[in-house]
Amino acid sequence: MLKSSCGKFAPFPVSKHFCTSSYISERQNTKDGVLLPAENNNEEECEEHGESKLTLKVEDVMVREVITIDENATVKEAAEIMNKFEIGCLIAVRKGKAVGIITERDLLKRVVAEAKDVNKTRVKDVMSSPLVVVEPNLDLEEAVKLMFQMKIKKLPVVEGKRLVGLVSLTDIARFQPQMIKILKQLAVRQTAPKSMKKVIDYYIV
Repeated sequence: MLKSSCGKFAPFPVSKHFCTSSYISERQNTKDGVLLPAENNNEEECEEHGESKLTLKVEDVMVREVITIDENATVKEAAEIMNKFEIGCLIAVRKGKAVGIITERDLLKRVVAEAKDVNKTRVKDVMSSPLVVVEPNLDLEEAVKLMFQMKIKKLPVVEGKRLVGLVSLTDIARFQPQMIKILKQLAVRQTAPKSMKKVIDYYIV
């Protein structure tokens, strides 16, 4: 079974703790606090340039099982779960609803580097929130652009208000060779965030 970078867990309701303003362009809209796929007007442009339109969707690549942790758990517990399942992140929940994400980088940067007590520091103190999410039917190209815009490598996937999966930049680059061209184009247009550069260099060099 393919593992997600955040593991595996059954779908559950998602709260409205999402980022709905940081990445909203003239082609983007929201519904109930969830980022929705933009209207894609690139088909004619692609045809004009003799290029085939990319039709891969987030649901084609996403992993449908996600490991979660209560936001009040300690970061030591979070590290132990990541180590047990050999994963790099956990979705933080509050009363069964997803409200944030905690990654290995968060633990290193916000706990280890600051010499915080792992037995007293809570997940909610270091997790990234609000969540930036996408829907299953979003074009993969748009998901990658969102990752670049927000400087993140992982996107929880929601359907309605339910968490149904997770997609990561690594999964996209490794699992879908068609995305390599898009990653190259984005890397040329703008400097890739440090957290993403390693993945990009590994897969497109």
